[in-house]
Amino acid sequence: MSLILVADDDRDIRDLVVFKLSNAGHEVLAVDDGPSALAAVTERLPEVAILDVSMPGMSGFDVCASLRSEERTAGIPVLLLTAKAQEADVQTGFAAGADDYIVKPFSPRELLSRVEAVLARARR
Repeated sequence: MSLILVADDDRDIRDLVVFKLSNAGHEVLAVDDGPSALAAVTERLPEVAILDVSMPGMSGFDVCASLRSEERTAGIPVLLLTAKAQEADVQTGFAAGADDYIVKPFSPRELLSRVEAVLARARR
């Protein structure tokens, strides 16, 4: 189906997201920090990026803003998946260019639904 980037430094969360997306038929690139997320996007352009906000080396906010600043990657839908639930954090995420903001703990089923929704919007 779709190539999806998952960047999260929490191995258990990353593995859960990869499992759910893979079982839904998606190909998943999984990395554990911000710089690796940008490197993965350079190598293979994903159709969606799911980014944790608090990662080593570069936050998900910064990765999202970097993706938005490049013509080649500006259109990739970005979902931020984070424990940061304060209103200011959500505002920062959308200001960085995120298409969706999901707070941990999260429902894997809901995450998949949101991924499918941003994919459908991107294909229009």
